[in-house]
This record gives sequence, C-alpha cells and structure tokens, in this order.
Amino acid sequence: MSRLRYRFGALGLAVAVSVLTAPAAVASPPPQHPRPMPDKSIAFYVGKNRTESGATLLGGFGHEPSSHWLEIVPRQRHEPGSTITVGATEEADLPGRLTQIPQVPETAKYITSNYSEFAGFPAPLTNGGLNEHQVAARDVWSDSRPELVAMTPPGQTGPNYSDLSRIAMERAHTAREAVQILGDLINQYGYTTYGGNSHLFADANEGWVFIEFAGGKGLWAAQRLGPDDVRVSYPGYIGDFPLDYQRNPDFMGSPNLVDFAIGQGWWNPGSGQPFNIQQVYGTPFPGHPGKSTPDDEAPWRHPPTLEAELRQLGRVSLVDMQRMVRDPRWSDDRSGYGQVAELKSNLAHPELATLWVATTGAVTAPYIPLHIGAETVPPEYSQHRYLTSGAAANYLNPAYAAQEATRSATYVSKRLLYYTCDRPEVFLGEVTRALEGFEAQMLSEIGDVEQQAADAYRTGDAQRARALLTDWSSKWAMDGLDLTEYLVEDVEARTKEQFGIRPPGVEPPPGVTAKAESLDMSLPEGSISARDRLNCDLGNGWAEGTTVDRKGQLGDPNAVPDYRAPTRTDEPFPWLPVTLAAALGLLLGAAATLFLRRRAT
Repeated sequence: MSRLRYRFGALGLAVAVSVLTAPAAVASPPPQHPRPMPDKSIAFYVGKNRTESGATLLGGFGHEPSSHWLEIVPRQRHEPGSTITVGATEEADLPGRLTQIPQVPETAKYITSNYSEFAGFPAPLTNGGLNEHQVAARDVWSDSRPELVAMTPPGQTGPNYSDLSRIAMERAHTAREAVQILGDLINQYGYTTYGGNSHLFADANEGWVFIEFAGGKGLWAAQRLGPDDVRVSYPGYIGDFPLDYQRNPDFMGSPNLVDFAIGQGWWNPGSGQPFNIQQVYGTPFPGHPGKSTPDDEAPWRHPPTLEAELRQLGRVSLVDMQRMVRDPRWSDDRSGYGQVAELKSNLAHPELATLWVATTGAVTAPYIPLHIGAETVPPEYSQHRYLTSGAAANYLNPAYAAQEATRSATYVSKRLLYYTCDRPEVFLGEVTRALEGFEAQMLSEIGDVEQQAADAYRTGDAQRARALLTDWSSKWAMDGLDLTEYLVEDVEARTKEQFGIRPPGVEPPPGVTAKAESLDMSLPEGSISARDRLNCDLGNGWAEGTTVDRKGQLGDPNAVPDYRAPTRTDEPFPWLPVTLAAALGLLLGAAATLFLRRRAT
C-alpha cells in the first residue's frame, strides 16, 4: 500500500504541475440558489434525568452543501471600542446590509464547525458548538409563516443566525443566559433572516429553544427544556405559550410577541384556543406521524415521532446519541458534520468538557472527542478549498499553501460517503461497524487521559494538562483520518472489482457534444425529496435496525480493520533511493550523450 501511495503521490504531483501551468479557465456565472429542500438541520436534546450518565445530551448537525472544517477558538481580550460586523449583503437570498455592533471586552474559548456557504451570508459561518462554560449550541431551521417572510424589508440589518450562534458561544455562561443575550441583541439591533431560524442551547442542567422569526419585526420566542424533557428540533419549534410569559421563568420572548399576532389576525384571544407559537408564527411539521415512506418529502423526520423514539431508548447513552446523529435516515450528502455534547455537572475541571465531532456527515466519518482544554486541531481538519465558495475562480493564497497541501479530512470522508452510499446494501454495515469500533477504542481510553489531565490541573500545571488533551485528540483525529482513507481504498477497490464505477445516467442536451461525465454535476433544481440526494438509507436506517433497535449495542474494537500498517502516512518519503536513482539516470544520460558525440566526430 505504501508503494501505491508513492506512485499516486508522483502522479498527483505531475497533475498538479500540469494544472498550475495550464491556461486559466473562464469561470461560469455562479448558480442561483435553488428552492430550499424540506429536510434540513436537526437537533436532539435529552435532559440529564433521562441519560445513563446523568449528563445532558445535545446532538445534531447542520445541513449545508459547502466546505466544513473544525476550529478551536481561544479566549480573547478585545480593546475598548471593538466591534464585530453582522448581518448580510445584497448577495443574500433575502438581501441585507452589514453593520457593526459592539464586541464585549473578553470572549470565551469555544469549539465549532465552520462552513463557507449558506443563503448568501458572509463566511465563515457557524451553527454553534461548545464553549468553555459548558454551553452547547445547535442551530436549526425554523421556517416562519410566508406572510412574515414577505414582510422582510430589503436592506434588513442586525445579526444573522450565524452571528447569533457565534455570539452565544463567545459570551454565554449558561443556556438561559444565551437566550437572554440573543433576545437583547434582537431587541436592540434587529435580526437579519433567511426566512426564520432557531437555536437549541443546553448546559449541564437544562436546555432552551430559541426561535427568531422573519419579517423585520424583532419577533422572537424561547422555551425552557428541563431535566426530564426530550426535544427534536426539526424544525425548531415551540407549542403552547403562556400570555404572561414575561413573568414565567420557563419562557421568554420579544415584547410584541402576542400583540403583533393579534394585530395581524393570526390569533384571537377570544377564541378559547391557546397561543401556540408553531401554529401562529411557524409552518406545519414535515413528515407524518409514525412510520414514513421514502416517498415523503422528509421521510422519518416528524418531530413528535422522533421524540417518541428517544423516549423508547430509556436511559440514553452517549453512544445512543452518536448513533441518532449518524442515522442514515438523515445523515447524508448535505449533512455538514456531526456533533454530540455530553454536558456533565461533576467535571474534575471545566476544561474537560468534551464535544464529539464528525468532520462531515457522521454516517461515514468517525467522531473525534475534542476537550475544551485542547488548543489546536490537525491542519488536515482545518479549512480546505474543497467546496469553498470562489475556489474555482481564484488561485490559492500562498500563505495557505501548506495547509491546503494536507489531506482534507472532510474530502476523504466525503469520498467514503459517495462510494458507500452508491451501494449501501453492500458497504454500509461494515463501514458503520468499523467507525463504531474505532469510537469504542477511544471511549476505553478517554477516562485515563482525562484523569491524567485532571491531576495536572490539580497540581497547577494547566500547560501540561492542555498538552495532554491536545496530543490525545490530535492522535485520534489522525488515526481517524487514516482509518477513513483505508476504508475508502478498500471500498473503492471492491467497487471496481465487483461492479465497476457506475457511469452517470445523464443524457447530454440536444446539440451538446460533451459526454455525461463532463456535464454539470449539481443536483437538479426543483428536487423536493430527501431521497433525491445521495444517501445511505436502506428503508428505515440501517439494515441492522434503527437506533432504538440497536439500543445496548456497543462498538466492537475487533471490527476495526488494521489500518495503521498498510495506510501509514508518517513513513518518510524514500528520498535517498529516489535521489540515487535520479543521479544514476543523469550519469547514464551524460555518458550516452558523450558517446553519441564521439561517434558523430
């Protein structure tokens, strides 16, 4: 396998040289944003009284078809008068205007998955993550009713959904405080929308659903989730809402929340009907109660049905939540990453708080545990130009050459996704077993490394503790990348041997001489079903059963293939043999030239 790597590396170098010396292609106009698909980001909350460990669990992912990468953002101090830029430009789906709002004197450390494109908003974008105060956040779509979307003024201003997510990570000490901070920001500066959105915040004690509505009216609402609650945000939703919410500790909202609905005739206080946020300001749930079919526009995604699944799990474990986020019913080509936060109240040190992150859709990417005490991620998990906006129309900034030259963990996992989901009935089961077995290996070690770090913190050696946590997560991150690459090579070889590479079943338009392989590879606009997109769903998840069916099944370390020996990436390139061969070639060439010259004379 190593010899294959050197041959492929040489071929890649030759290709790179040819690309760099070739004439620049004319960039095609950027595609118009298609109508949003009805299946999007998702979040799962389980209160601490319903979990095996007594910790709050929060999991989910964002649904963005763009570049994704990991970042650990350090705690930072900011000069007096510092500001941050928020909002949107005229290029956004709902055009806006960028403005500045004050930055706080100190921002918290946090772990996040950044990405490069959504609805025309300026990058980098984020859906939250985990901060040093053990506040976790998930950002989830929540369509506002069409009349509100139509009211949204051109040139709207105020923080957008990503701005709010990032600010919550930078400033919030609790989930409740996250809601208070964002509500105050909207009350003061307004909100830049793409059509409505929500957040699900959690800490070790509780969760909060926060919804910000389109329309430019400053409307927002929030509801507390307690230790006995479960919630599936798909979309983010709130049901019945008390009219005295401003005096109720379990609810918060904008001052005009009720009066505006009455003024629009969307709710009549004399009707006897409760003031239901989802019915008044939102849109109907996607999917159907109970069992769905692949023909549904968003199959198996009905929130109350999924909440019933969570309850069927009984005491939910970390592995259960990881499996829920990984479920092939929704972890597919548009799943930008996977995140699971286990929020514990009894940490030996705050910097032992942990976010498990899959660099792209967890269905074909391993979760890597990142502690808040860790200081860096490997460059392979940092930003790469794969799926990054504008990359096809611009050359690389030389300052990023080394970073870009590393393997992209996102791209490698995407390759595994495309091969696996092309024939999931053949490959999905063993890929899942390998990933879960790999994660079981990490779970068997994590207690020891956390104890070592806790001992270092206790003796005042925070630097050593952080180095331990950084080295440990970085080692497993690179092992995870090697495992994923091993699986890609294995599935690729077997695909070619058993089936061949499936040709695209696309007919070129009349008069076009280019073959199908050279046509636009984008999913056609107008697709309305999640199953139109590349996915590994075998009818209702895995062939082996749903997350509920697999309750109690832990990953088997013996199911992990021996990826280290055949796919080592730290073997030195054989410079000496290559140099000697090159020198010998030059000597032979010189001797041949001299011989021919003598014959000619």
